[in-house]
Amino acid sequence: MLAWWIPLALMIAGLLVPVSLRTAGWAIALAWMGLACMLNARRCGRTHCRYTGPYFLAMILPVLALGAGLVSVGLFGWISMVAIILGGSGLIWWATERTWGGFHYGLYS
Repeated sequence: MLAWWIPLALMIAGLLVPVSLRTAGWAIALAWMGLACMLNARRCGRTHCRYTGPYFLAMILPVLALGAGLVSVGLFGWISMVAIILGGSGLIWWATERTWGGFHYGLYS
């Protein structure tokens, strides 16, 4: 819960705060979840964590782009970003575990 659900809840709650706070909060939450996934992949060999960890870390870049105003979006754009982050991580989880099974040792071990 601490590794994924609380940061996710903070991201959703971040939709209610100014863009600067939202950007900082989302970047921290994504970094937290990405590092938690990578540590989990190393600790227990969970297949999807090998891919969702780097994915969460990579998603910091589009969040920073939105926050810096490089792409002009309103609240709907931020809600879409949450959907992309959640949908992408869910797709990664489903595809990797369906393809290679739930546990795989090697990359981070």
